[in-house]
This record gives sequence, C-alpha cells and structure tokens, in this order.
Amino acid sequence: MFSDIPIKYFNGTHRVKEPRETIKNYEDKLRVAGITRLTEITDLDRVGIPVFSAIRPTAQEGSVSVYAGKGIGKPQAKASAMMEGFERYSAEKQKIDNDNIIIGTFEDMSNPVDFESLVLPQSVDIESLKGLELEWSKMTDIVSEEEFDVPINLIYHPYIPSNDNITSFVKGNTNGLASGNVLEEAVLHGIFEVVERDAWSIFEETKKNRKEIDLDTIESEDINNILNKFENESVDINLLDITADVEIPTIAVSSDDTLLKDAALLTLGVGTHLNPEIAVLRALTEVAQSRATQIHGTREDTARADFMRKAGYGRMKKINSHYFESEGNKINLSSIDNNSSVSIKKDIDTCIEKLSNVGLNKILFKDLTRSEIGVNVVRVIIPGAELFALDPSRRGERAVEYDLNH
Repeated sequence: MFSDIPIKYFNGTHRVKEPRETIKNYEDKLRVAGITRLTEITDLDRVGIPVFSAIRPTAQEGSVSVYAGKGIGKPQAKASAMMEGFERYSAEKQKIDNDNIIIGTFEDMSNPVDFESLVLPQSVDIESLKGLELEWSKMTDIVSEEEFDVPINLIYHPYIPSNDNITSFVKGNTNGLASGNVLEEAVLHGIFEVVERDAWSIFEETKKNRKEIDLDTIESEDINNILNKFENESVDINLLDITADVEIPTIAVSSDDTLLKDAALLTLGVGTHLNPEIAVLRALTEVAQSRATQIHGTREDTARADFMRKAGYGRMKKINSHYFESEGNKINLSSIDNNSSVSIKKDIDTCIEKLSNVGLNKILFKDLTRSEIGVNVVRVIIPGAELFALDPSRRGERAVEYDLNH
C-alpha cells in the first residue's frame, strides 16, 4: 500500500526531510490555513527549550485556536507548531467532504466498523446506536487494505452534525491526527500517537506498566543536554517507561519545578517511537511545551491548570504520586529495544507486527490532506486501543486484561 521512502533526518526525530525544508515547503500556506501568527515563546520559560506557538483565529467552534510546537532545536519546534496548525485545519469538515459522506444507520452501511471495538463511552447503548442515523465515511485498513464505513464523529474534529437529526454520540478528540512530509510519514506518526494514548491509558487505569529509568545511564547527548537545562533551573525530571503490551516504546516524563512550587507546572509529557531515545526526547520536549503553554496562558484548554492551582502544589503531587515518586528499582534506557529503521514503510510494518501480536489487527486511516495547502494529514484509528487518558468515559477491555495478567 505504501511506498518505501527512506528516512533522511535523524537529529532528535526521524523524518524524511529536515525541519528547515519542511518550513520552506509549507510556510507560504499558513495564511491559507488561517494561521495568522507563528511566534517563538521559548524565552517565556527560564528553562530555554525551544517552543513555538501558532495562532488560527478561524478555528471552528469546539476546537482550540492556539497550537504549540516542540523540538530539540528551533527549526523543529517551528515546523512542529506549523504542522499542528495544518493538522487542525485539515481535520475540520469542509463542504467538499460532503461528497464522501453517507447518512444512514449501521444496517445501511455496506461494511461498517465493529462498534464494540471502538471503545465507546460506557453510557452509549451500542444496539440503540446502530438504529440511529449517523454520518459515515470510508477509512482504509492498512493491514488488509479493506475499506470500512466509520462514523465521521470519530474522524473530523470538531464534529458538527449536518442537521439536528444526526446523532453525536462521542466527545471529539485529536487522537491519531498526524501530519507528515509524505503520506507514509503522517500514517506512521498517527500510529505512534494512538499507541502512546493506549499505553498511557493503561498506566492511568492500572499503574502497573511502570519502570523508572535511571537518568545516570543515559548516553544520548541530545537527551542529556535537555536534562541539564531542567536541572540547572531546579526542575526535577522523572523518566518512566510505561510501554504496555504493545512493544513500541512509550515514555512518560514528569517535571516538578522545585523553585516555584507551582501546581500548574507539575507537567507531564508522553512520547512514543520505535527508537526509545526519540520517545524520551518527544516526552521531554512535550514537558517544555506544556510549561511554556501554561506560562504563556493563551490556549483555551488550560482549565486544568486553574484547577491544579486551586487544589494546591502538595495535593496535586500526592494525587499524581505514580508519576513523581521513585520506587527504587530502575532500568537502563539502553535495555529498551530499538526497532526503528531507515525506512518509513519498514517502520509501519514493524508497528503492524507489534500491534497484531496483542490482537490489534486493524489500523484504519483516512487521508485528510487538503489540496489548497498540500500538507499530508491523516486520522488513524486502531480499533480496540484504549482512550481512558483522553476520555475517562471510554474504558476498554485491554486495560482490564492487562491488570489481570500483571
């Protein structure tokens, strides 16, 4: 299904093009996507890890209009913010999408996705849902190359029904929404994001997939440079391997600003990649992004920070002690297998294998690329993957099974 495209850039991330080339190729499309401002906010935080912000005032109601980008260098962070803005623009349902949308019930569809596999909210009665009119579109399974009918409530974000008779049955999210220099790159990173949220959800529910990483064993210069920036500013970092049964490394990083003792700066970053060092870098830079976002205070989704500050620093550390407390036994980062390659297609094939090993046999994707900007964007859905960390109403069977078996 996919072309065998080589990975050519390996500095802090694995991409088919350098960040500067990505910026050059797409910077002139920012206005087309409604992005009116792209600015660096690194210096708002004393830690000094690069973070950029993109602002899109025309975002549809129900979505945020300020996006942040991260990376080990400024070009990466700038490209990241740009691409998130393009992702959000592309994920909004447009008039042209109506040509590929069918309204009908579950029984009306030729090959509907199995509702039981979608980990829907516990309040949803699946049999009743099957009798309601929904909006549907095709998604392709990259494993079998078969097409499935999927409710667009799970594809576009934000989801705005076409009329009052259409049911919205699940709260929207951006899980599996990803962009890339080529379609294959977007699909791979969409898979990584779904796996990340699956592992994170299992950890939130069971607290069992947790191995603390010994910072003193890390040899990567890029990782140590970032760790030193945090340490120099009295920000304590805890690295956890929270990889669950899907053997694609997922790393969680918690940070505690021991100087300011601000509850809102008890931040968390999670990263997933076939290369564990890249997973660590993604998680660390996400912590920096979260810190800068809270300090910047311009995103619409910072209500959690307000709650944390009201709850207080000590209480929030106690509530989230599974991220901050050390259990004594630590592992070396080098003990986590690196299964990455120099080929996007090979990395996708590795992910297919790792997912199928635990019974996740479908990987659905929808190409959301918009011709007016030309940035490859996809939505990836892996039926059966957990979503609890994003939406506590959506509890699946995998976390229950993991809890029983570990």
